[in-house]
Amino acid sequence: MGPINHSRDKIIQTATRLFQMNGYNATGLNEIIKESQSSKGSFYYYFPNGKEQLALEAIQSAKKSIMERLTATLAAVSDPVEAINQLISNIMGDLKRENKLQNISISLIALETYSANERLRVACSDVFSSLSHVYAEKLVQNGFAEQKAEELGIMIETVVEGAITLSVTRKDTVPLAAMRHMIAVLLRKK
Repeated sequence: MGPINHSRDKIIQTATRLFQMNGYNATGLNEIIKESQSSKGSFYYYFPNGKEQLALEAIQSAKKSIMERLTATLAAVSDPVEAINQLISNIMGDLKRENKLQNISISLIALETYSANERLRVACSDVFSSLSHVYAEKLVQNGFAEQKAEELGIMIETVVEGAITLSVTRKDTVPLAAMRHMIAVLLRKK
C-alpha cells in the first residue's frame, strides 16, 4: 500500500472510529484531520465532496469490520444459539472494557442521519440489512425455513442493536444479558 492510500485509509479509519463513538454531527472535520494526522488539502484531495463522502466510506468501513466479526463468531460455533450467545458475550466484554461502540454498532450514525441525509440513511439501512441476512443464513444452515430465518434475522439484529443502545445508555450490560437469554428461548422453540 503506497503513501497515498495509507493517508486516505488513515482518514477513513479515524472518521469511522469517531463517527461510531461520537456520532456524525458531533464529529467535526478539524477533529478528523487532526486525529488522522492529515492536512486539509489531503482531506479534500481524497474526499472532494466533504464530510458526507467520508461518512459514506466510514459506514462501509464499519460495515466491513462488524460483518467480519459477526461472520467469524457465527462460523466458529455450529449451534446458532451458542454462536449468538458468544457474539453477545463478546460485545458485552467490549462494552465493559471500553464502553465504546467502535466496531460494534452504527446505530448512532443511523439515528442522527436518517431524516436529514438520504444517502447516509440508505448506507446505514444496507448495513442493518446485511447483518440481518448473516443471522438468517446461520439459521437456514441449521434447519430453519428461509422465510422464518429472514424474519428472525431482522428480529435478532433489531434486538441486538436495541440492547447495545440500552447498555451504553445505562452503562451496564444487563439489557444484552437479558436479550441473549430471550433469543435463546425463542430460537430453541424453532
